[in-house]
Amino acid sequence: MSDDARRMANFRVNLVPAVLALAHPARQREVWLDPSAFENVDHIVHVLFDDFCDADDPERFLGVSLRTGEEVALMRRLGVALTAVRAEAPNDTDEEYLRAGGWPEVVAAAGRLAAAMVANDLGELVALHEAGAAGTASR
Repeated sequence: MSDDARRMANFRVNLVPAVLALAHPARQREVWLDPSAFENVDHIVHVLFDDFCDADDPERFLGVSLRTGEEVALMRRLGVALTAVRAEAPNDTDEEYLRAGGWPEVVAAAGRLAAAMVANDLGELVALHEAGAAGTASR
């Protein structure tokens, strides 16, 4: 596996679960509203905007943590939705985010992005498997 592929895998192992968490309202209430849980909106925002991507400027993460132009566009849409909701949560609490009028758009945008990311990762796994099978067959 190349260094670029390793880096992509390391970034996506953090990024994809964060996007999936935003796409799952029942899990959000269960985990984020539990004060003993590590994961919360702040953690998710850091993953998407600071640590493994920049949802405000996702183009520069194409080939780093985002696989396709579609993922870039969907990440930008998610970033716009999250930024709008931040204005509705002046105290920056998980409860405020989940009650915000724009939260359903965040969940919908995350769902579209999650579907694309998972499909692209599965496609990459199939390609790796086929390449490995072809290499084994030629020996």
